[in-house]
Amino acid sequence: MVGTVSCARILQATSRARLSTFSLKRSSQLARHFSSTRSSNDIALGQQLHGFLVEDIQSVSELKLKAIRLRHERTGMEWLHIDRDDANNVFSIGFNTSVSDSTGVPHILEHTTLCGSEKYPVRDPFFKMLNRSLSTFMNAWTAHDYTQYPFSTQNGQDYENLQSVYLDAVFRPLLREMDFRQEGWRMEREKDLGWQIKGVVYNEMKGAFSDAGSLFASRAEQQMFPGTTYQYESGGDPQVIPDLTYEQLKEFHARRYHPSNARAYSYGSFALAPQLQRVDTVIAGYTRLPPIEVPMDVQPFGEKMVTEFGPCESASAGDKQTKFSISYLANDMRNVYETFAMSVFSGLLLHGAAAPMHQALLDTHMGSDYSSNTGYSPFTRRASLTVGLQGLADADIPMVEQRISETMARVGEQGFEQRRVDAALASVELAYKHKTGDFGMRLMQSVSTGWFHGVDPVEYLRVSENVERLRADTGVFSKLVEKYVTKSNHKLKFVMLADPRYMQGLDEKEHELIQTKLAQLSPGDLDVLDAKNAELAAEQGRTEDLSVLPTLTLDDVAPTARRFAVDMGVCAESVPVQWRTSATNGISYVRAINAVRDKYPELWPYMNLFCEALTYQGTRSRTMASIETDMRLYTGGISFAPFVTTDLGNLGHIEAGISMGTHSLDSNIERMYALLEELILQTDFTNESRLQALVASMATNMYNDVAGSGHAYARRLAASTLTPEMRAVEALDGLAQVRFLGDMRRSGDLQHVAKQLENVRHVVFDRSTLRTAVTANASGVDANQRALEQMLKAYPSPADSMVEDGPRFEAQTGQYFCPLPVATGYAAQATRCVPFVHPDSVKLQILAKLMTSGFLHREIRERNGAYGGGASYSAIQGIFSFYSYRDPVPCDTLATFTKAVEWIDSHDVLERELREAKLSVFGDLDAPLSAADEGMAGFMSGVSDDMRQERRDGFFAVEAKDLKDVAERYLAGAKHTNAVIGPESLDMSGWTRVQV
Repeated sequence: MVGTVSCARILQATSRARLSTFSLKRSSQLARHFSSTRSSNDIALGQQLHGFLVEDIQSVSELKLKAIRLRHERTGMEWLHIDRDDANNVFSIGFNTSVSDSTGVPHILEHTTLCGSEKYPVRDPFFKMLNRSLSTFMNAWTAHDYTQYPFSTQNGQDYENLQSVYLDAVFRPLLREMDFRQEGWRMEREKDLGWQIKGVVYNEMKGAFSDAGSLFASRAEQQMFPGTTYQYESGGDPQVIPDLTYEQLKEFHARRYHPSNARAYSYGSFALAPQLQRVDTVIAGYTRLPPIEVPMDVQPFGEKMVTEFGPCESASAGDKQTKFSISYLANDMRNVYETFAMSVFSGLLLHGAAAPMHQALLDTHMGSDYSSNTGYSPFTRRASLTVGLQGLADADIPMVEQRISETMARVGEQGFEQRRVDAALASVELAYKHKTGDFGMRLMQSVSTGWFHGVDPVEYLRVSENVERLRADTGVFSKLVEKYVTKSNHKLKFVMLADPRYMQGLDEKEHELIQTKLAQLSPGDLDVLDAKNAELAAEQGRTEDLSVLPTLTLDDVAPTARRFAVDMGVCAESVPVQWRTSATNGISYVRAINAVRDKYPELWPYMNLFCEALTYQGTRSRTMASIETDMRLYTGGISFAPFVTTDLGNLGHIEAGISMGTHSLDSNIERMYALLEELILQTDFTNESRLQALVASMATNMYNDVAGSGHAYARRLAASTLTPEMRAVEALDGLAQVRFLGDMRRSGDLQHVAKQLENVRHVVFDRSTLRTAVTANASGVDANQRALEQMLKAYPSPADSMVEDGPRFEAQTGQYFCPLPVATGYAAQATRCVPFVHPDSVKLQILAKLMTSGFLHREIRERNGAYGGGASYSAIQGIFSFYSYRDPVPCDTLATFTKAVEWIDSHDVLERELREAKLSVFGDLDAPLSAADEGMAGFMSGVSDDMRQERRDGFFAVEAKDLKDVAERYLAGAKHTNAVIGPESLDMSGWTRVQV
């Protein structure tokens, strides 16, 4: 998902939705239409409230919440309300949308319902509300069996506005044919290309089906569940999507988007009764319908092996492009305890250095990494457990199968080391104590799949009960192996072979599909299509009256930014420490940064590998398996990552290095710091076997990531020629890093790599360049102080080598093209602008918001059919960027970027447009933070509370003429860099080719 894209779809075999967050706000007027005091204590079991009957009330003390389950008496609609003292309130309305074909009808309907409704008859009110709201999240997604429309906000009026828009969208959408043709699919005549198939969902799924990992997982799952809804692609197969008719879409909505088939979820501190009243009014005309029956229970087929073909992956060696997995049919996912036990079992079996499958498959270099479908999947009626590899040689498949079988048998006989089990359960408990800004949304996602299958959602909230039951369940994992593996009566072996012509074959199939469609149409039919396409184009360009949409105003925005009290101190005589005392639920959070400015640029490409190696290689005295168990027992994890930021007053100066982070219960503070010290001082980079496996995994995963996140890679590539920071980012996390890891894997010279990693450690871990930040309860400060002092006594203090800064950076521009085996492309354009403290910075940030909502969304998504696109301004990096995502015409989109600048020059910016752009910016600024992130802006990048307030004042003060002014001075005619990632077939003559 990308910036302005609202709709997400969970590919059938993946375990998480592609989410698009539009974060927001802490308003000073939180409850204009809601009681500021929580009223759940007034609700009683059996009570009737606005047509709803209270069926259950339960308190969950470990999560500090009260769960209230209700049912609408006339229609049967279910409602789960989570009453909790949290300002970030959540609402969602969802429906069972299981499918019986691969036309993608629920996915296309998800998009089309958001294109206007009876109460809000404007084109795409969902996107327009992004700039009229202070939401912290707005989205929609289609999963296997359900579609959900969630949002969250901290503002009471905003909550009511968004709830109204969402409810009208799902229950009273316009569902116009032109919206179906825009969002789903249509035939359109192109001047030079002839007839083409277009559509937002169609292009999205073309992109998804050219992602080798997603394709493998989806196809394997379809083969695993024949005769059920899961044999179909709920998001839509591009070869089948054009079979869907407009009439079928309307029929699906009429039957599925009905209160009898709906589940509503609300969370937070806003009163429940007014919400129930509003929903009861909206669904007043509905009566109860019988449930919809769709085949979900698969009939066991014994054992079978299926082979299919997919795209090549150039990150792998030429003869190691095969993917292979074995899937076992597991428990009924409605058994909550067994689902929990299987999840824990899967983690112990697969993940980490001590995991038996990791040792049997990855440590032996059989493949580059696990296959994309590896793991436990409780997202179908019968769950499944899968183990597989990618980056295989065909000849190794029998050996992989044998090792999987032997490892399963050994685990069935021996189980797991008890300390590993204890560590896994400790991690589960700590995760629920960790305070996040999006807790309510995460909670909704954790209960949704089971809830839509009839499970009481409150069962998922009783985490501690399941943990204790598992602790007492002697031999549970051996029982699971026997039940679902050893005695399996349903096992799939799935192979995907790399076909160099795979993408060409997709193009040929699309051409054949177009010709088949055309053969069924008369000349008169084609004229009708031309007329409908002209009508759609006219509608896309029509100026609309948006006054019917609800909106917040700038009066709803707090004039002052939230401040985070911190104390500055010194530890071990010289190391700066930022202390923040806060209510952390008994958890201590530690951050640290070692910076080297812009020195050692020759080592930057190794930084990413270095950070991963610190938690993968093991140390000179202990294996990583032993260390990892301690990390899970005593901490919430330890992470290292490359760090780079730009001087707030000078785009030519940067700070680069390594950031570290960890957290633990206060009772484990001493152990946490000791583990951090052990990794920093003793990691053994000379273990070439471990290093080989790590390099292979990173090279494969990063290459595969480009297909799904190409817009981000294109933006990094385009900006890399403009500032020192973006040059470093490209080396650390861009296409340059993808190529670097691929070359490293192919060269096999790991002795040289180990020496370079040791050099990185020598120059990075230096007490003289270290700064730290600790966030803790007041009672945990002293323990942190002592443990930090102890760690710093041993912290390296290398002799100052007086290394000079890196070579002077000279900005330049260019045009870069990266060819990849993908069906759709990504375009980006980057322009260097001004530093963070420059007064024009705030104007450019608002300009990006205005261009996206006022011009780019319409041109890139609605007209060109890309899944998304827009403009953004990175204030710290000083880079103004345009981008597109899963774009069928990325080269045409480059011209759209130019037209966006021309548009702002000729466009009379309305007061409404300026206000909406500001609201969107303030939403980003005021996003809810986890306890760990409070006060971190100053620590990480030097942005103080005073600077944040000054910038906030600047946003309020921006005028319409300012936007035209900065567009003229920084964008019109300015030198910029273009980057395109796309299929080899694109005509990119004269562009610099970037190979990965």
